[in-house]
Amino acid sequence: MSLLVAGLVLFLGVHLIPVVAPWRAALAARLGERGYRAAFSLVALAGLIAIVAGYARAGPEPAFTTARPWAAALSPVVMAVALTLLAASKLSGYIRRTVRHPMLAGTILWAGLHLAANGEARSVVLFGAFLAWALVDLVSACARGTARPFEPRLLHDAIAVGLGVPATIVLAWAHGPLFGAAIGPFAR
Repeated sequence: MSLLVAGLVLFLGVHLIPVVAPWRAALAARLGERGYRAAFSLVALAGLIAIVAGYARAGPEPAFTTARPWAAALSPVVMAVALTLLAASKLSGYIRRTVRHPMLAGTILWAGLHLAANGEARSVVLFGAFLAWALVDLVSACARGTARPFEPRLLHDAIAVGLGVPATIVLAWAHGPLFGAAIGPFAR
């Protein structure tokens, strides 16, 4: 479990640096913009690798909470929305203009759903940490006014849905082999 926690500290910690604007500015001034981005990426990658390895190594431990059956039932719809929001975060559509921070909203949906669907210790730590980070970052982003105005295009919303829904189907199909928990119509 300690490798999982260390990975979360690295990955989410580096993602919290922009929340404190003076920290990001100081690091960018010291390392240069390219150096800052390279260091950010390396630390985030190291954290992600530690998260994956730590989650696998932790194994299913005793449950902290009881898994909620409704979470599994809602997972296809919630995940389609979450992945569509993630796609919309990189496009200039009405979804992004309306939601303002669709990547964080999608992460909140993903983490909240998985937290409700899983009760064992490693899942509570993993999804609870991502949920807490996304909520803190969302509050900070709203307070800092980081959403920039743009002219939305309906085509970008169609692209976001066209990416999010098929990605949900592929992930549902691969969820069992990848993560050991088959879901939806792919459960055997």
